[in-house]
Amino acid sequence: MSNLHRIGIAVCGVLLIATSAPAIHGQSDKEVLLELRNFFQAHNPINRGVYEGWSESDASPCHWEGVGCDPAGHVDLLDLSSSNISGPCFGNFSRLTRLTRLDLSANSISGELEADLKRCQSLRYLNLSNNLIGGILDVSSLTNLHTLDVSQNRFQQTISINFPTICGNLTSLSVASNNLTGRINGLFDGCSKLRHVDLSWNSFSGTVWPGISRFTRFEVNSNNLTGIVSSTVFTTGCKLKHLNIASNRLRGNFPSSIANCTGLNFLSVWNNSFSGPIPAEIGSLAGLEELVLTRNRFDGKIPPELKNCTSLKYLDISDNSFAGEIQEVFGKLTNLRNLLLQENNYTGGIISSGILQLPHLSMLGLGKNKFSGELPREISRMGNMKILMLNENNFSGSVPAEYGRLVRLQVLDLSYNSLSGRIPSQIGNLTSLLLLTLAGNQLSGEIPKEIGNCGSLLWLNIVGNRLSGEIPPEMANIGSNPSATFKENRNNHDQLEPITTKCQAVDRWVPASYPEFNYVRSLMMSQKNCFAVWSRLAMGYDPLSVSSPLHTALGYVQLSGNLLSGEIPSSIGRMRSFSLLVLADNRLSGLLPLEIGQLKLVALNVSNNDISGEIPSEIGNMDSLESLDLSWNNFSSSIPTSLNNLTKLSKLNLSYNPLLSGNVPGTGQLSTFDEQSFLGDPLVCLHLQKDSRCHPTPNDFSTYGSEKHPINEEVVVPVIAFLVFFVVTFVIRELQHFMCLYYIVLLKIENFVASLH
Repeated sequence: MSNLHRIGIAVCGVLLIATSAPAIHGQSDKEVLLELRNFFQAHNPINRGVYEGWSESDASPCHWEGVGCDPAGHVDLLDLSSSNISGPCFGNFSRLTRLTRLDLSANSISGELEADLKRCQSLRYLNLSNNLIGGILDVSSLTNLHTLDVSQNRFQQTISINFPTICGNLTSLSVASNNLTGRINGLFDGCSKLRHVDLSWNSFSGTVWPGISRFTRFEVNSNNLTGIVSSTVFTTGCKLKHLNIASNRLRGNFPSSIANCTGLNFLSVWNNSFSGPIPAEIGSLAGLEELVLTRNRFDGKIPPELKNCTSLKYLDISDNSFAGEIQEVFGKLTNLRNLLLQENNYTGGIISSGILQLPHLSMLGLGKNKFSGELPREISRMGNMKILMLNENNFSGSVPAEYGRLVRLQVLDLSYNSLSGRIPSQIGNLTSLLLLTLAGNQLSGEIPKEIGNCGSLLWLNIVGNRLSGEIPPEMANIGSNPSATFKENRNNHDQLEPITTKCQAVDRWVPASYPEFNYVRSLMMSQKNCFAVWSRLAMGYDPLSVSSPLHTALGYVQLSGNLLSGEIPSSIGRMRSFSLLVLADNRLSGLLPLEIGQLKLVALNVSNNDISGEIPSEIGNMDSLESLDLSWNNFSSSIPTSLNNLTKLSKLNLSYNPLLSGNVPGTGQLSTFDEQSFLGDPLVCLHLQKDSRCHPTPNDFSTYGSEKHPINEEVVVPVIAFLVFFVVTFVIRELQHFMCLYYIVLLKIENFVASLH
């Protein structure tokens, strides 16, 4: 063989080896990924993620969903975010030797960090956020990291073990929403490239130190920082664009040196103990878009220099000590979308300040102040208004019919004022309305039938007024079609970001005394959860899951404490978007409609009315019912056996219905309730009672006096005495119904005595 041939063969061999090398590496990476797939499949038998499509028959993994490769065919990217992964973390990521980017966010991975992950020293991007990982956060060996996000997990103790070891290339760090502790002063001084830091929702201690000025984004809200914020914190050349130090224990005057942060566009100091005036130097921050000073002790006048913040879109100074007239400086902030001034001591200036002429304003909060006089009709010209809160002032007069022009309005809260007159029929023009609360006023007249045009209305509260007449059948249409409003809010999600006062308002809108609402309310007691509630509700999502449709357990109708009369309309059976119906303390009469059994209620309360007849057996179809209150009415006959179907029922009140009769069974759901559920029901026999009158069987609710259950004459006197006592008591409560009830009870006594012979 010639030398030329030998050289050619050698060159070909080298080329073959060179070209096959990537395939070998790719094959090795493929084996790791298939092992990873099998691991996830073993721990996740259902609802599997993108890894389910990884096939052994594919030559290379580089085209698999969630997988990325470098030019040489090595796997360098793995994105398995939102892949329904649960169970422990995979223990062989380090075999992917070229892996630089790993995203396992938004899953349910639990346990502690695997030691193997700490050997992935090529990693530049690591995102483990929104999981259930606990233990100590130790990634000190990952010295090439540029981005580290472990937010919303269960990590504990200190993070100091990682610093300054991982500082070399680190530009972004988020450890928000864990259980981390320790002092943070100077912790990141060695991280010269670090720009974004989020330490929020932990238990870090210390003070706000000057080193934060070199960051562009710093969030340390909801921790345990203390002390004053020194004027030296915001140094010349401050690079901060986003600063959130809300909900700590900071105090004193807020430093005027904030003016050194010339690029600042977001500032929140909510829920601290800052006092004194707002520094005038804030007016030099021309790029400031959101300013949140809520729940502090600021007082005095708003600095007129604030008018120079021409980019300001969101301004919240609620829950401070501002007083007197609303100043004209607010009316000069022409780009404002949200203005929140509630929980101060303002007395006037709503019109003179010019705030009702702000062209883009969509949210106005003036609640819990000391405004008086009539509601300003000028508000009706604010065509972009979506959220209007004028609650808990001293407004008087009528609800302006002109408010019916606010066709984009989604929230109207006029509760706890001194409003009188009728609810205007123009309320029916507000087809985007999600929440209407007029509670605690002196409104009178009938509920306008036009309210049935409010197809988006899911939260209605008119408690404690003087409304009379019948419930209009058209009311059954409210909440029947909120989809258009939800769609608009989803398309404008950036405008729904809830900050402070929205959270406080939503908390007040959730009823506190009903089972399923208790759980939602308890979630909202944490501001971290509460911040997300309003936007999720407004987009039609369940507050517990941003991707799930709204659960009906959050729709309610509350009409208690009025003078409503007549029968409850049978059309009520169409109101299937609600799970709380409260009609208590009115003058409703007639039968409880059978159609009520078609509702998906969690709680039903029609107590303290004049409703009569049998309790509809159809109530037993309401399998979500947890609370049922029919007390202080005139229900008669036996308790329907179908109530035993209500396996979720935890609160039952049938008290003071003296014509109810029969035996309460010793088994089933009804057997879980004691005599407190049947007070003032002398003809009802509990299985707990050792009485010759009682003959309880699991399904027997037959009345007394039959041949099957003869009655001892010894019970006649106490029973009659009780009935007479009840009549007298009831006369005192409801004199206007005395004669009718007297004859009913007299007839019942007569029949009762006759049955003994």
